[in-house]
Amino acid sequence: MDKQKCILIVEDEKNIVDILRFNLQREGYDTREAYDGADGLDKARSENPDLILLDVMLPKMNGFDVCQKLREEGNNVPVIILTAREEEADKVLGLEIGADDYITKPFSMRELIARVGANIRRTAMAAPAAATAADAAMPVAGDLAINTDSHQVFRGGRAIDLTQREYELLTFLASHPNKVYSRVDLMEQVWNYGYVGDDVRTVDVTVRRLREKIEENPASPAYILTRRGVGYYFFA
Repeated sequence: MDKQKCILIVEDEKNIVDILRFNLQREGYDTREAYDGADGLDKARSENPDLILLDVMLPKMNGFDVCQKLREEGNNVPVIILTAREEEADKVLGLEIGADDYITKPFSMRELIARVGANIRRTAMAAPAAATAADAAMPVAGDLAINTDSHQVFRGGRAIDLTQREYELLTFLASHPNKVYSRVDLMEQVWNYGYVGDDVRTVDVTVRRLREKIEENPASPAYILTRRGVGYYFFA
């Protein structure tokens, strides 16, 4: 990788931190560590990492609260939730508050490294001024436009605040207008790895969050539509 990416590990079990640090550094990543939620939030603000591995059960502040606080502050750093709990509700909650991904303990290091790589593909870049980026954005439908250079989405000339996963899902669907993709298709094409069973709920949650941001009326969407029993498509 051209520029060493920084991964912030927020995990209270030292043996897990040590294993994650060793394997991430071996892959060429720089790492920072925090052993409780409050310190993790502080380091997320001060270290400006490229991705955060965030445990749920943490002292002082749990991982969900850390992620939610960052999103409320407008920080869209990719977040992968680490959780030992397998309940569907926990996974959905993590996505609802703005996490990009989750992985359930125990996990294989190979899988975790793959997910880190998939979530960090977008290289950090200084976005141009909003007005310039809006002018250079390519209209995709209606008043919706995407600037793929600055990774920004605009509606009516105004920038929309999206997470990395929301941006990538939108740009993928918009680049294949009127083509219907199943949830499994989208997991493979956008998330870059396959899911089985209930995990495809990830797509539903991400679509809903995206609709809330880009649609004038999320309950009656104009851009991202559902083909019942099949999947989702971008109407253009």
